[in-house]
Amino acid sequence: MQRGEGSASDEPAIEDGEGSASDEPHAARGGSEADDEPAIEDGEGSASDEPHAARGGSEADDEPAVEGSGVVSASQPRDDAALKASVLVEALPYIRRFAGKTVVVKYGGNALAGTSDHDALTLFAEDIVLMRLVGMRPVVVHGGGPQISDLMSRLGKQTEFVDGLRVTDRETVDIARMVLKGQVNPQIVAAINVHGHYAVGVSGVDAGLIRCVARDERLGFVGDVTEINPEVLHGLLDDEFVPVIATIGSDVTGQAYNINADTVAGAIAEALGAEKLVYLTDIEGLRRDVADPASLIRQTTADELDELIADGVIAGGMIPKVASCTHAVRNGVGNAHILDGRIAHVLLLEIFTDSGIGTMIRGAQGGE
Repeated sequence: MQRGEGSASDEPAIEDGEGSASDEPHAARGGSEADDEPAIEDGEGSASDEPHAARGGSEADDEPAVEGSGVVSASQPRDDAALKASVLVEALPYIRRFAGKTVVVKYGGNALAGTSDHDALTLFAEDIVLMRLVGMRPVVVHGGGPQISDLMSRLGKQTEFVDGLRVTDRETVDIARMVLKGQVNPQIVAAINVHGHYAVGVSGVDAGLIRCVARDERLGFVGDVTEINPEVLHGLLDDEFVPVIATIGSDVTGQAYNINADTVAGAIAEALGAEKLVYLTDIEGLRRDVADPASLIRQTTADELDELIADGVIAGGMIPKVASCTHAVRNGVGNAHILDGRIAHVLLLEIFTDSGIGTMIRGAQGGE
């Protein structure tokens, strides 16, 4: 999948003006070379159950491997190894480029639903751990809207929205705290920690991380971020932990508020000076025409997104995400990305491959 400016229509492609993929990450996104690269297949393992099992004998060279009712060429193990090697080589410049860089990933409640073929949370956790192990500093910010609605329904409480935001009375904010801090946050932390002692769960109330004020009296305890105090995050990142943040904030009196997770992710990315801000949701990215999948915007700028919002092309629930992206890239964040969290290993495909996936909003410095 190639990263061109705009859609697959006749929109002109944005050229990065960078060197080859070996020099600058994602240099090939505007070109066609990515079409010639072998595709990454999920679930590909080695040629046998034991690493390099065929290296000690000659039978693998003389006899074709049989799987089920089909016959596989004797060259298949070598082809698989070459594919894996090419994928690793393609990832090298990105590993070098992003080592030591902070990446804030907003993991939406909708993305938690997964697909019929994959456990989305398990794959997401694997991506986060791999990013951490190659030297990146991932920070996870999560929502939980569908889970909050589900618990409210089971408790017989009706969900009400005003301008796309949940009306949150005192009982509802308690439900939100239970879901975000007691259900969703531990699920994500546990999934990451299957692979080692990496993730630490926090909420915006901890160490005064997220300060807020009431947004609108009609909404009740729905907050707007006024301040991010990132000291607790700096401490966790410096100790090589992965912070996982539930978006419950508090005002100066200690009153808890439910806060839009998209807005929180952008504010945290700005406070940390993140290299990337990534939104994982249940859509493939931004489209110029909502009804036309071929109009997917591969790469764009904050100014162009402002125009799309003004024209009504971007509307509804996407506005908070897009507004957060544009504000972040105008305030020090390198790039912002909107990706389909239902795609297996979508973070790795976006960050560590030439072609990328989804929509990238370029920052003022034009980084990759």
